[in-house]
Amino acid sequence: MQDQALPLTAHLAELRSRIFKILVAVLLGTVAAWAFKEEIFGYLLRPATQALGEQGTLQAIAPTEIFFTYLKSALLAGFVLALPVIFWQIWAFVAPGLYPGERKVAIPFVIASTLLFGGGAVFGYIVVFPLVYEFFAGFSSEFVESAWTMREVFALTTRLFLAFGTGFELPVVVFFLSLAGITTPRQLLGGAKYAVLGSFVLAAVLTPPDVVSQVLLAGPLVLLYLVGVGVAYLFTPKRDEAS
Repeated sequence: MQDQALPLTAHLAELRSRIFKILVAVLLGTVAAWAFKEEIFGYLLRPATQALGEQGTLQAIAPTEIFFTYLKSALLAGFVLALPVIFWQIWAFVAPGLYPGERKVAIPFVIASTLLFGGGAVFGYIVVFPLVYEFFAGFSSEFVESAWTMREVFALTTRLFLAFGTGFELPVVVFFLSLAGITTPRQLLGGAKYAVLGSFVLAAVLTPPDVVSQVLLAGPLVLLYLVGVGVAYLFTPKRDEAS
């Protein structure tokens, strides 16, 4: 670790700098994605429109709804494009507090974090989104016809997209808990039953009120927790040697 601790003002200045760089990266990604806003929106909401069947169109009930929903689509795409920069800035902020040997995992951290987020989002899109929208579309009847608005469908899609992407970052979180010395791999493995409970609670909070999406998020979270524990076990000897 560094021999001298930086004052609080220096940490805050560093934090502001990192946040500013993240915002610039997201902004640039959003600008680049704006040219493809309709394609991005159509791709994201394809599971919803397919679930509606022949009716397969969404409604816009406010004058500004189409514009702002497209803007949010570009913003979401900009955020995804900026993920490597975001994770790099996070690493650069915490790295000074690590041992020299631990700082060498910067590039693996950025790559793994980006791939895990992308993997979670893709898993949700391919496996979970169709099931969720088919579940809700199934409540249509001769008395009620589904007329979903693009704003509400996009909001639910974004919520699920971010939930699965963020949830799949669990191995990185577990790894850093061990890396920072907050807990040990043995303690993490011993707390697996609490991790299972926490995964289902988190899934219930992040997903809509249907059992399918909750189970399909909680199951991978439990598996990823165990993966994180395994990675922590592999890295712990290296950490001891670096100290």
